[in-house]
Amino acid sequence: MKKMPELDDLQLFCTVVRLKNFAAAARALGMSNAFVSKRIGMLEEALGVRLLHRTTRTLALTEQGQVVHGWALRIVDDVEQMGEAVSTEKIAPAGLLRLCTSSGFGRNRVSPALSALAKRYPALEIQLELLDRSVDLIGEDFHLDIRVGQAHEPHLISRRLARNARVLCAAPSYLAENGAPATLAGLASHRCIVIRERNEDFGRWTLQGPRGMETVKVSGPLSASNGEVVHGWALDGHGIILRSVWDVGPSLARGELVRVLPEYEQPADVWAIYPSRLSTSARLRVCVEFLEEWLRSQQEADAIP
Repeated sequence: MKKMPELDDLQLFCTVVRLKNFAAAARALGMSNAFVSKRIGMLEEALGVRLLHRTTRTLALTEQGQVVHGWALRIVDDVEQMGEAVSTEKIAPAGLLRLCTSSGFGRNRVSPALSALAKRYPALEIQLELLDRSVDLIGEDFHLDIRVGQAHEPHLISRRLARNARVLCAAPSYLAENGAPATLAGLASHRCIVIRERNEDFGRWTLQGPRGMETVKVSGPLSASNGEVVHGWALDGHGIILRSVWDVGPSLARGELVRVLPEYEQPADVWAIYPSRLSTSARLRVCVEFLEEWLRSQQEADAIP
C-alpha cells in the first residue's frame, strides 16, 4: 500500500460496487461521473492495486478488489457505528421495511419474530414475502433477506443471526423396510427426497464428515420445491431427507424421524443479507438485531438427540 486511503473514497468505492455502475453511483451521491472515476483512480493509486475491471457496459471486481471491498465495508461500518455509539440522539425506527425469506422458515420462525417486533416498534410498516427462489435484493427492492445459507453476492453485506445445520433423517418405517446406509456413498442406492429451494444444488448433497466435505449424488421418485412438503413425505416413510435442524428437530425429539449417518451434517447457518450498512437505517438495524436475539433464543429448542 503506497499511502493511507481516504475514508470517503472507501465509501464511494462501496457505493460503486453496490450499484454496479459509475453513473448510478454518481447520481445517488450527487456527483459527476468524472469525479467518481477520478476518486476511484486515486483509491487504486493509494492502494497500489487495480480494483475494478471497467468497460463501457460492465463493471466487475478484480481479485484484489474483492479483498478491498470486504475490508472497506467493515471499516466504513465500524466508523459509522462508532459515531452512532457516541451520539446522544436516539432515532426511533419507523417507516417501511421490506424483507423476504424462504416459505417454511418464514412461517415457522421469521413470522413470529416479526409479530413481536411489530409490537415493540408500532411505527414500523413491515412487509414480508416468502419466496422459495433466488432473490435479487436490490433489483426487487428488498431491504433484507433472511437466508438459511451464506450470501454469494460480493456487493451485499451479511451477518450471521444463528447457528444451524442440515442433517440426514428418515422415518423408522422407511429404515425398517430398507435399512440405513452405512456410508455417505450408500445414499445413492436409497430413495432420497430431493428439494429444489433457493440456492440448493438439486440432486447433489455436500456434507461435512469425518473426512471433510464430501458430495454424493442422490435421487428418488419424489421431489418438491417446498421444505414442508418434503418433511411430510419423510414422515410418511417415503425416503431420506436432508433438512435443517430448526425444521426437523421436533420430529427427531418425538422419534417420528431418526438421524441417518449422524456423523455427517451440512453447515447452514441463518444469515441476514442486506445491501446497505445497518448504521444508515434505524429500522433495518433494529430488525436485524431483534431477529438475531429471537432466533438465538430458539436454539435450545432446536437441540437434536
